[in-house]
Amino acid sequence: MSVIDTRPDVPTQSEDEVEAAIQKVADGESVVRLKQRQPRPRAANGRFIRVAEEEADPAPGELPSGRFLDREMSWLQFNERVLQLASDDSVPLLEQARFLAIFASNLDEFFMVRVAGLKRRIATGIAVRAASGLEPREVLDEISQSAHELMNVHARVFQNHIRPALEEEGIRIVRADQLTGEDRAFLDTFFRESVYPVLTPLAVDPAHPFPYISGLSLNLAVLLVNPKTGREHFARVKVPPSLPRLVTLPAPPDADELYDHRFVPLEDIIAEHLQHLFPGMDVREHFSFRVTRNEDLEVEEDDAENILTALEKELTRRRFGPPVRLEVADTIDPHVLDMLRQELRVRPDEVYALPEPLDLTGLNIVADLDRSEMRWPAYASRTHPDLAPVERAGRANILEAMRERDILLHHPYDSFSTSFVSFIEQAAEDPNVLAIKQTLYRTSGDSPIIDALIDAAEAGKQVLAVVEIKARFDEENNITWARKLERAGVHVVYGMVGLKTHAKLCLVVREEDGKMRRYGHVGTGNYNPKTARLYEDFGLLTTDPEVGEDLTRLFNQLSGMAPRSKFKRLLVAPRTVRTGLLEQVERAANAARNGKEVRIAVKANSLVDEQTIDALYRASQAGAKVDVWVRGICSLKPGVPDLSENIRVRSVLGRYLEHSRLFLFEVEGKDTVCYMGSADLMHRNLDRRVEALVRLTDPRHVRSMTELMDLGMSDETSSWHLESDGSWARHHLGKDGEPLKDAQAELIAVHSKRGRKARRP
Repeated sequence: MSVIDTRPDVPTQSEDEVEAAIQKVADGESVVRLKQRQPRPRAANGRFIRVAEEEADPAPGELPSGRFLDREMSWLQFNERVLQLASDDSVPLLEQARFLAIFASNLDEFFMVRVAGLKRRIATGIAVRAASGLEPREVLDEISQSAHELMNVHARVFQNHIRPALEEEGIRIVRADQLTGEDRAFLDTFFRESVYPVLTPLAVDPAHPFPYISGLSLNLAVLLVNPKTGREHFARVKVPPSLPRLVTLPAPPDADELYDHRFVPLEDIIAEHLQHLFPGMDVREHFSFRVTRNEDLEVEEDDAENILTALEKELTRRRFGPPVRLEVADTIDPHVLDMLRQELRVRPDEVYALPEPLDLTGLNIVADLDRSEMRWPAYASRTHPDLAPVERAGRANILEAMRERDILLHHPYDSFSTSFVSFIEQAAEDPNVLAIKQTLYRTSGDSPIIDALIDAAEAGKQVLAVVEIKARFDEENNITWARKLERAGVHVVYGMVGLKTHAKLCLVVREEDGKMRRYGHVGTGNYNPKTARLYEDFGLLTTDPEVGEDLTRLFNQLSGMAPRSKFKRLLVAPRTVRTGLLEQVERAANAARNGKEVRIAVKANSLVDEQTIDALYRASQAGAKVDVWVRGICSLKPGVPDLSENIRVRSVLGRYLEHSRLFLFEVEGKDTVCYMGSADLMHRNLDRRVEALVRLTDPRHVRSMTELMDLGMSDETSSWHLESDGSWARHHLGKDGEPLKDAQAELIAVHSKRGRKARRP
């Protein structure tokens, strides 16, 4: 039997093909298809030029066509690397389950935003050929082919590998129809008391039109038969998202409560009790399905008098975006599938038939189990040595420590709570602090940072919060606490029209001896105490007057009218991040042409911007060594003779999400320029966002950044290597078969040792 029922135009795979793909993923090989076409050259008037079948060599000084990898396929390769970690038995078992959930969540967002955006642009006729040379329809076809394969592998890794391994450890996901006795009685009670009251079964007949199916909701398609008439009917039951996705069964009397865990999928419990929802009808069959909709937002800011009101209206419309993917149980009746497709207006290639259970984001519940032997070794973030209290029982004075020196933080190895959170709390309490200004892109709803800003405002301080209410999928949350801040007297502004404010900045103004001193923080991560424990990021605490002046000007630009502000230690998008970095690349390239030893090192989440990539190509051609450490998308091709043979690209994935951005330009091992900040090398970051990079001037900080890049790029460090053909190869074993160094484990060891040497009384 094939994994997907054979129907015209629906991608199918045999069991052997899926198992072969699983083995490739486990071995660190890619199953994502890569396809590129040479971009057609254009004349000065913009029209395409007819060319011969053979592509002509580029003219001297020109870069060859076909030099960019497709960004969408590169993203799928990134998510495939996540899947490889889920298939890696050297990764603790519950962390493997977590990676399966992360893969599913990542792919949900990819379809909601990237696939939906491609479809919308095609439908409106504004889609253009990608830099990779592919037409939008070709990109969608490649996405469909690769996504079908990856989703099948994902489901089978869970069914054939992770699920059995969990069962060996006493963690079982059981089917409701397999339970008897006390377990059955528990499910009956749970359904009657907790599930039944919130269910709304919806029938489909001439009096009841096909119901609206909300995005990412899990549903049951139910086939019913009226015993009196023999007629068949269809109904839909939505699985309530307010209840746990996996319901925990009570431990049996003879079980070890610490080590025995049993879960039942919520949809199974509902399916076992469908007769209670449709009394008098015969329940013939039921199948689970799930719809993904276009949930990208389009807010016409130029035409909106009030951006907050416009966004709230758009959030309402988001729920009714057109479907872009239909996931169904692979046992679904063909007639039911045909009806779902027709009613939802989904094409055959947008159908993904998978073994149940669908929606493996629910595995986060399993991954959260308190089973330390199946998780990463525990690590508690350390207080940075420069912020360690002089007395063991005391609390460090953050402002005093900042006056002594600039402090470079590396989270989560350095504690976010005892650094930035303490900084903002102490500033809110300090009677000599007159003003606090901060950008907020994403933060938790119960954040101590929000509380500190409110406390500061209520204490009479001038408090400004630049809230980005257009932060994708955090819009409603951001609107809620933006209004909470406003009610407390905080001055809340929503950035600049047409731009998202993505910069991570904070400015504290304090009166000292009749003068004003400015305390600043520039970071790479969101001011979110929860994700700060999982995201790898940098932060700079400084009282440098130039940075303070730059931050003052930038906040004035965000809250008022100062479009032509000039900055000293900051590069600020959309005006100077790209140009500033390109200047440094060209400076390094010129030094390489003059025979000097040059290194350019970039650490980013994504590298897509064609201008930047071309500059790196030219630097490579000039003889500069270029190292790129990228977590996700990379459109650059390394190792191509006469183009990028001096460029290496690595990717590191592990227990923490690599999130920091770093740019190093080194000449002769000493003349080093180093920037860090919020900007990725993507069009949206460089052209459509307010981003900020700060230049590091303390030699200690520059040295630590250089050492970090050396660690990530080392052949002795476990990582993925991007090859010249666009494929990624995993390098995690040495020649002797022993595991290579884990970069994040190395950093944990370094910071643990440093923490023990922190200042003592």
